[in-house]
Amino acid sequence: MAKKAAAISRAPNAGDRVVVLVGKELFLRSQYTSMLREALEKEHGEIETFKFSGESAEPAMVLDECRSFGLMASHKLVIVDEADQFVKADTRPMLERYAQGPSEQATLVLRGAKWNKGKLDDVIGQAGLILRCDEVEPDVAIRWTQKRAGKEYESTIDPRAASVLVERLGADLGKIDSELAKLATAAGKGNAITIELIAELVGMTREDDVWAIQSYLLCGDASKTLGELHVILNNSGRGAHVPVSFACSDLARKLMGIAQGMEQGINPHTLAKEMKLWGPSRDPILHAARQIGAMRARKLFDECVQADMALKSSVGTPMRVLEVLALSFARLSR
Repeated sequence: MAKKAAAISRAPNAGDRVVVLVGKELFLRSQYTSMLREALEKEHGEIETFKFSGESAEPAMVLDECRSFGLMASHKLVIVDEADQFVKADTRPMLERYAQGPSEQATLVLRGAKWNKGKLDDVIGQAGLILRCDEVEPDVAIRWTQKRAGKEYESTIDPRAASVLVERLGADLGKIDSELAKLATAAGKGNAITIELIAELVGMTREDDVWAIQSYLLCGDASKTLGELHVILNNSGRGAHVPVSFACSDLARKLMGIAQGMEQGINPHTLAKEMKLWGPSRDPILHAARQIGAMRARKLFDECVQADMALKSSVGTPMRVLEVLALSFARLSR
């Protein structure tokens, strides 16, 4: 019985002859490629690397490269990017035949954001593996950040600081790694990366600044909420009211969903995970949802919908419409 590649959950090694790295997380694809290269160098010594674009490369040319003897080294690493463009209906039979008897002097790596499943998957499973490189969840990114800081940059970062960094950058491991390198250098070898250092060196994009309104909507201080609203709308350029309105609706939706779930007896931590709440923003939202209850949360969400309709129909100025909405949040979270 053929071995299912999808069932394999390991890193690629020197024994694999065909490896598929598929998923939107470019950093993971690069990392697994580096791990494979290191394994091959350990096994074969110096290796030759050849790269092709799946959008233009001819399969026959790529497979000929895999089969031919290397001039400079005993083993080849042949990489094809945009794998979904390389593996098509008319090329699959050729690739299936190759995977059934791959060259022992080459390792073929197919990389891309997408992969079309088929019979080829099972054949590859006998010669190597298919490894998913999908975007990770925020909690996974936080744990990875802590391990990466110590292993790669000889620094430390506690869970709270790692959470703040992920909240600013998202769960993009490539971005996180780039910022970790900068932060570790600034902190100094062996020193901790602090929240204060992150605030100083890791800038937030204009879109992030707009979404920051969520943290002020629940502060319970009307003047502080309005003040931040004015700062955002006055400094974020024309049309900033659109993402601000969406941020308000998103927060109200989360409050409503969590409040309803709590009234049904669902564990708050389960609700937080379902609503994708993590980092410093999670606890204030859970607290507010518990405080206002499902009925008031639904009313708040309805106000957000009405505000959105008013903005789209130009009823009142965006500033005025959003001021009224911000005050509703502030009153409910006192």
